[in-house]
Amino acid sequence: MEFKRVEITPEAEKLLQELKQQHGEVIFHQSGGCCDGSSPMLLPKEDFYIDENDILMGEVGGVKFYMSHDQFEYWKHTHLTVDIIKGRGGSFSLDIPTGYRFIIKSRMLTDEENKTLNP
Repeated sequence: MEFKRVEITPEAEKLLQELKQQHGEVIFHQSGGCCDGSSPMLLPKEDFYIDENDILMGEVGGVKFYMSHDQFEYWKHTHLTVDIIKGRGGSFSLDIPTGYRFIIKSRMLTDEENKTLNP
């Protein structure tokens, strides 16, 4: 069985696909909590520098989802689900003008998921 660290709700994927059509290649990066709390930010791929400090958590809706190594150490035992709610997106995220914002819902990994994803 394949386990994933990150998934997306159908509603969030619909918004994601609309934003991909408008903006081209994009990535998600989980905010570390400074200016925008702990929200997933959708950014133009070419506008965000990914380096060895960023960990690829997975892919949702054809979009790679990254998190900094330090943040990952805190979140590595959780499963993340990208969802949306009404509201204004993070200050740099492409969801700002849509009237919705991406959010993260999390749960602890099951023992089986944890053994597979965090050997």
